[in-house]
Amino acid sequence: MSDRREFLKYAALAATAASNPVVAKAARVTRSRVPNIILIVADDMGYSDIGCYGSEIETPNLDRLAEGGMRFAQFYNSPRCCPSRASLLTGLYSHQAGMGMMTADHGRYPYPAYAGDLSKECVTIAEVLKGGGYQTFMSGKWHLTPFMDTASPTVDKSNWPLQRGFDRYYGIIAGAADYYNPQTLVHDNAAISEPAADFYFTDGIADHAVRFIAEADRSAPFFLYTAFNAPHWPLQAPEKAVAKYRERYRQGWDKTREDRHAKQVAMGLLDAKWPLTKRDPRVPAWSRASFKDWEAERMAVYAAQVDILDQGIGRMVAKLEELGELENTLIFFMADNGGNFEEFGARKKKGKRPVFMAQETKDGRDVVVGNLPSVMPGPATTFQSYGGPWGNVSNTPFRLYKHYAHEGGISTPLVAHWPAGIPSHGTISHQLGHEIDIMATCLAVSGATYPSKSKAGPMPPPPEGRSLLPAFQGREIEDRGMLFWEHEGNCAVRDGKWKLVSRFPNNWELYDMEADRTETDDVADANPEQMRRMLDAFQAWVTRVGVQPWPMPGTPHGEASGQLPLPEYLRVDRPAGRALAEPS
Repeated sequence: MSDRREFLKYAALAATAASNPVVAKAARVTRSRVPNIILIVADDMGYSDIGCYGSEIETPNLDRLAEGGMRFAQFYNSPRCCPSRASLLTGLYSHQAGMGMMTADHGRYPYPAYAGDLSKECVTIAEVLKGGGYQTFMSGKWHLTPFMDTASPTVDKSNWPLQRGFDRYYGIIAGAADYYNPQTLVHDNAAISEPAADFYFTDGIADHAVRFIAEADRSAPFFLYTAFNAPHWPLQAPEKAVAKYRERYRQGWDKTREDRHAKQVAMGLLDAKWPLTKRDPRVPAWSRASFKDWEAERMAVYAAQVDILDQGIGRMVAKLEELGELENTLIFFMADNGGNFEEFGARKKKGKRPVFMAQETKDGRDVVVGNLPSVMPGPATTFQSYGGPWGNVSNTPFRLYKHYAHEGGISTPLVAHWPAGIPSHGTISHQLGHEIDIMATCLAVSGATYPSKSKAGPMPPPPEGRSLLPAFQGREIEDRGMLFWEHEGNCAVRDGKWKLVSRFPNNWELYDMEADRTETDDVADANPEQMRRMLDAFQAWVTRVGVQPWPMPGTPHGEASGQLPLPEYLRVDRPAGRALAEPS
């Protein structure tokens, strides 16, 4: 939404909600008419990592939600975790919410759009729904305010979940955690520890989500935001869960990508005319990979992390069924960004580490950090990532990764399940959607009124998204105009079938997404007028939301280059004399 007239439409929506057979304002209708809303987010999970989007990973609970609801084939997020979560919870572009970059950059950049702290001039879904009579709960990763020692008496809690609309909270304020020994756990506003020897963070998030569902007052609707840390690094999972997948990935990344792509086409998610993109050129063919056992184990641990996440969702759904609430609960499942290429170099056993990285296990053993082929990932004594080779698989069939605005960085699964509000089950919508649409959808289905004042006092910016409710009912989503992205100089514009995209510091590329969603045939030269129109719109958006030229003053060199690393475990597979390959 770009002007006040659009904002007033939301006020009108609230006033007329009772006339809609699916939408009703909480204060004016019986309890059964207003849906509970559960928003589930996976962390650093690619487009193809769950069964109903083509994966070989076993996700029966998510597959069941898809079969009983709707999948979106063209749903978008932001390219990275902090910006994505800010956008998701506010219905705004991340720059409007003060999160053009990361919470770790707090104070680095003197621009409101890059404050690194969720703006108090915007409002969250929890704040909006709480004003509409909803109970509001959160379990999982927050990552929307700078994180210090959460137990410090001087830590600023003004942007913690309870101060941004949630009644109850369990999770981490920081952006990552050791799965066995998380360092920044919080319950409500108090730092806690998890002393149990068998503790596993994904289960902790799911168990608290189940508890919030069970303890909710049945006379009022609830909103539950469950933000899993899985399958974000580190690669850590119980041996039993990993063993289930240990042999599966010995076929390698090439065959796994091909198999996933074939399933996606057969499902109707993708058009058969869109080719599978080429393997990341930094990565060798599987036949030439030097550390096959280690590589297969990395993906096996990642798959186990996704599997355990799905099991947790199953427990949430089971509790809803037990309480008779599943029929009238709108469940969303999505990811915050695409699969991740990030690597870990070896660290000294002792020395300063980030707050989320444990020095020792609970029983005093050292945690070995680094993507070292000599160290198998999974146990509590390791801290690794699956890197570019398997991130490329997660994002099948697309190019690039988290951080980037090509499809591999910004395409997410979206599963929506709501038996009382989605009459056609097992359908796939090919309409465009974006995480900014979740706020608009929550407004539409709840009948809650968008506030006229923010936490800081002024009227908050009007939501930028469109309600997905028409898609649920088999109708067209309201015309949204163009969608925009910018992160670390990686930029994109989506205008109907057209996508304009640039990877910093490269030139703009133009793709016809109806003919070529996998972005393999740049048609910029043949469409100069379309290029100019989208570039003009992008510049107007840049000015409106406060985007700054990249790199900004103060940006560390390593973040400013736009280059992807070539880790040592891949260097050994380069033919002698071959130049460094960079993904395009």
